[in-house]
Amino acid sequence: MNEILIVYYSSGGATHELARMVARGVDSVANTSAKLRTVPRVSAVSEAVESDIPSEGPPYASTDDLKNCKGLILGSPVRFGNMAAPLKYFIDQTSSIWLSGGLSGKPAGVFTSGGSLHGGQESTLLSMMLPLFHHGMILSGIPYSESALFATQGGGTPYGASHVGGALNDREVDGEEKSLAIALGRRVAELALKLSS
Repeated sequence: MNEILIVYYSSGGATHELARMVARGVDSVANTSAKLRTVPRVSAVSEAVESDIPSEGPPYASTDDLKNCKGLILGSPVRFGNMAAPLKYFIDQTSSIWLSGGLSGKPAGVFTSGGSLHGGQESTLLSMMLPLFHHGMILSGIPYSESALFATQGGGTPYGASHVGGALNDREVDGEEKSLAIALGRRVAELALKLSS
């Protein structure tokens, strides 16, 4: 079974919902399975630590999860046009995997959620891609053959799946956004199968 690792941080729930849809896309491909993992918050108090086990949701990601996956999909809310600090903190701890080439040649994708239509979603997706390029991963976006890219009135880009939550972050993930997240998961899973054969 080819395991596709989905690592994300979510503070308001929308990025978590996109992660679930990405996982659905991965699981729709024969001989692949999605592995959902999150990352702990980063505290402003340097001595504060999170429990090793989150109180709810999927377990925290580990470097072993990265070593053992056949593909990786990262997700983060928009933070001033960049990925959120907790995800960046996790990625910054992957030097040993980079040194060993543990992710080199594996497929990857990215997804995000933000409040406004032009609030930095695409730059956030690109910020998550940069360390994946350094790891030697093969990045997949979403092609315009996915008709939802033409229909979406909210999120969704060729760089990766996205969601627009609105000024109060109260807009639900809509049908096109879900469809594009599923498509992203399916594409990375299919690419993993092709690369491993």
